[in-house]
This record gives sequence, C-alpha cells and structure tokens, in this order.
Amino acid sequence: MPNTYVALDTKTISTTVASVTFTSIPSGYTDLILVADATTAVANGSITLQFNGDTSTNYSYTALYGTGSAAGSLRASNAAIIGFLGYAAQVPVGTRAMGIAQIQNYSNTTTNKTVLIRNTPAVSSTVEAAVGLWRSTAAINSITVLPISGASIGANSTFTLYGIANADQGAAKATGGIITEDSQYWYHTFGATGAFIPKQSLSCDILVVAGGGSGGNFNAGGGGAGGVLTHTSQSLTATNYTVTVGAGGAGTTSGGATSNGTNSQFAALTASVGGGGGGWFTGGASLAGQNGGCGGGGMGGAGSSSLLVGTGSQGFNGGTGSSSGSGNGGGGGGGMGAVGGNATNGADTGGNGGAGVTSTFINEIGAVTGVGFNSSGAYYLAGGGGGGGYNAAGAGGIGGGGIGGLQSVAGGNGQVTTGSGGGGARNGSALSGSGGSGVVIVRYAK
Repeated sequence: MPNTYVALDTKTISTTVASVTFTSIPSGYTDLILVADATTAVANGSITLQFNGDTSTNYSYTALYGTGSAAGSLRASNAAIIGFLGYAAQVPVGTRAMGIAQIQNYSNTTTNKTVLIRNTPAVSSTVEAAVGLWRSTAAINSITVLPISGASIGANSTFTLYGIANADQGAAKATGGIITEDSQYWYHTFGATGAFIPKQSLSCDILVVAGGGSGGNFNAGGGGAGGVLTHTSQSLTATNYTVTVGAGGAGTTSGGATSNGTNSQFAALTASVGGGGGGWFTGGASLAGQNGGCGGGGMGGAGSSSLLVGTGSQGFNGGTGSSSGSGNGGGGGGGMGAVGGNATNGADTGGNGGAGVTSTFINEIGAVTGVGFNSSGAYYLAGGGGGGGYNAAGAGGIGGGGIGGLQSVAGGNGQVTTGSGGGGARNGSALSGSGGSGVVIVRYAK
C-alpha cells in the first residue's frame, strides 16, 4: 500500500503569536491530520481550533481524561472553539503539550465535520481524548489554531498539517493487462485476451488493434493489416470488461491456405477486423488476396490474377500482383494508412506493403508503452506486408509490416502487437510471414 501521509505545511513559531492559520488547504484528500508540539505563553492556557474563520457558536466537543490515579470528563456545547490541547488539564506556561487532531471527511459538502483528538498537556501525566464537531457542511479550507483567554502560543511551538490520501490514490484505478504510467495517465496494455476491471467509475480512451493477415505462398501477396479503432471518453463502471485480442494469421508453405488475422474487441464496442491474408497459388489456380480490416495483396501471375486483391473494410485494399512477364511478384498488403503497393509488371518485383497509421493518440500511447513501430519518434501501427518477388521483394509497410520473401527466402513476420501483415513468399517451399498480433490499450487520467 502506498504511503498515505502527505505533508502539506509546517508552522514553526520563533516568537509568541496570537494564532496560527493554515490556509488554501487542497481538497484532494480524505482526511486531515494536525500534529502539534506547543506551549502557551501564560499559565494554564488551552489551545483550540476553528475552521474557515468561523467564530460563531457552531462547535461542540466531549472529552475524557485520566491522570493515572483519577479520571474525568467534560463537555462543551454551542462553543466558539473545539478544544485541542489542554482543554481538561490546562497547559502550564513553558510546558510542552503534544497532540494530534484527525479532521475527518473534511472536503465533503454534505455533512458536518468531525474531529478526533488525542493529547497530553504534560501535567500530572494527564492523557486526554476527545471528539469535536463543527456544525457546518462547508468544505474545510483553513484551520486556525489559537489559545483561549487572551493567551499566546509560545515560542518554538510547531504545527504540521498532513493530508491523508485514499489507499488507492497514487495507484492504478483498475486491474488488468500490463500497467504503465506517465505524469497524466495510467495505461493498461493487453497483448492477450483478458479482463479490464475498474475499481471505480472511469472515463477511458481505448485503442483496439486486430491481428494482421499472413502473407500468401508462391509469388504471393502480402497480408493486410488488422483494423485500428479508437474509442475516446468511454464511461466505464466498476465491473468486469472482457478484452479480446486477435492473433495474427499463421504463415504457410507449399500452397497452403493463407490466414486472415482475427478480430480484437473491448467489451461490446465495435470490433476491429482482422487483416486479410495475401493471395496465393494452389491446385493450378490463383486465389485472391483476402478481405479484412485491410485487404491482402494479390498474387502474381498471367492475366486476371493481378486483379485478385483483398478489400479493406476499416483500412485500405491490397495491391495487385504482376500480370505480365513471368508474373513472379505479389502485391503488397493494405495498411491502415495507405493501399498496398502494386507489383512491378515484367520485373518480377513484389509490391510494398501499405503504410500504417499514426496519430497524436497513438504517439502518446507508444511513448509510454513501447507499442508500435517507432520511426524517428513517431509511432505507427498496422502496416501491410510486402509482396513476394523473384528479383526483389516488397518492403513491409511502416508500422511493422513483414518484408516479402525473395527466391527461397521466407517472408517476414508482422511485428507483434501492431496488427501488421506478414510478408508474402515467392517460392512454394518457403514459409510466408505470419501476421502481427493485435493489442488493446486502455488509458485514463490520474
């Protein structure tokens, strides 16, 4: 548990004074604690409390005291003060009295204010305990410490005021995921399916990234990136919220089916759609790049195969494969920021993956959590996978897209937790790149 005492102010008296006042007391704590080590400048003085400059008869207190051989009590109603030090056995001049006052629930505006007091006036081993009441619903913003009967507070007296933080203050207000922070926000990063559980009502910003599609196999297109959605200022209550994180599509060899990424979702909010797998060749037929959050790139080949590209429902389409020459180049997968690049006809060169997406929100999240592809301090998500090529492979789209395969070189995998597409494979014996996994990040103000 974090330390809940926060020192707000200390008053050390170098010469006698008529009173000491704490002003501009912040409201962000649950209770206040006033600790005193004080003397009075006249015999048998008592030190008392007033709040918010209220000098009317809105105070009362009840005290118990004991000397070790005798005990007693007293009560004051409709008083102009609450007794703090020496209200039962008064403080002799020059003798130090020590005490503590706990002012409960001081900043609320619906109830009267209660004070619990313990002290010793350092005479005859007397120990005192009391409860005081200020009959006001106003939030306490100042405390005056003053002696009664025209006395003065003696030199070398010290008063320290503390704020008591809630046990959860300074700690995250929810559980779930990997928790990080900056000066303004708490961040919960989910790299796998789990639950987000607020401890109180919260207003949250939520980033949801689906898994990217895999690259295809054999002159194949790159995988499309998963969809990226942001939900701002979402009102959440203290209950369990299911967080679903989509996996990237698995790479394949030898004409095996390409795989779309899977959806990610936070509770009932709209799901981000998994990226479409790249086009591939099987059984003598060229198969289309798949549809998804971003579309998979088309497979290279003669004639109409180049038109077999995936359509992006939340991002951009895949690029076309080569349709002339030997057709050994696949189109780049679509990214969340741009369409996948087309393969170069006649050059057997794969198309580049479409660029991913960046924003102020994504940059703020990336700087704290490390999630995303960092390019010169800017963070990108959901780049498309590069298309496979015979002479040159397509580059992965900025944001984490996998590079396309070259000859017997496998396609590159999409970067994890970016939702980026995997690179397409050029050769059927080489593995195509898997799509990058998705991620869900929830943030809220401290």
